[in-house]
Amino acid sequence: MAIKDWPDGTQPREKLLANGAGSLSDDELLAIFLRTGVKGKSAVELARELIHHFGNLRNILDADQEQFCQAKGLGEATWIQLQAVLEMSKRHLEQGFDEQPIFSNAQQSKDYFQLQLAQFNSEVFACLFLDNQHKLIRFEVLFYGSINQSSVYPREVVKKALQYNAAAIIFAHNHPSGNNQASHADIEITNELKKILNIIDVRVLDHIIVARNEVLSMTEQGLI
Repeated sequence: MAIKDWPDGTQPREKLLANGAGSLSDDELLAIFLRTGVKGKSAVELARELIHHFGNLRNILDADQEQFCQAKGLGEATWIQLQAVLEMSKRHLEQGFDEQPIFSNAQQSKDYFQLQLAQFNSEVFACLFLDNQHKLIRFEVLFYGSINQSSVYPREVVKKALQYNAAAIIFAHNHPSGNNQASHADIEITNELKKILNIIDVRVLDHIIVARNEVLSMTEQGLI
């Protein structure tokens, strides 16, 4: 049965208009994005099949072009459209931060870094450079690769802090593996950077770890 022939109140678009997007399942949201199904399958049935194939909705959104286009019912045009939607969503969230750029608690930092780092498939180390009121001066990814004392160079962090005249810094890195726990190396390099930056009167407020579905604040955990 085509979606248009479903009983009133059960069609995804009708449900969205009546109850809002939050009332829809992952299958229904993806079906609206896809717009049409394939021969023998409605858009919702195709969406359900794709979510089963990829494991969850997030994996579909994170898939690279090759993975995405290999799935039945998807293709390059749909992948391009999805990238545009994702980028618009990211910019929408970024502009929300621009309107309220003061980092006054750990949750704001976790939300911001999840937005910025979730897209990376390899490990990166980033910094938020803040002024005395904890207002954002600059976000920058500084290092790529595993986070340890050989890949994170304190001298470069100090150089950037002085360049931006920062009064405070929040560090972050991602764990593409999905494990959001702080390793011994994470704690060690954070404390080393904190000690060095204290010499130039720059406060280290937190170190955020972004995993696939979880975000950890080392300050909230009492690790720094």
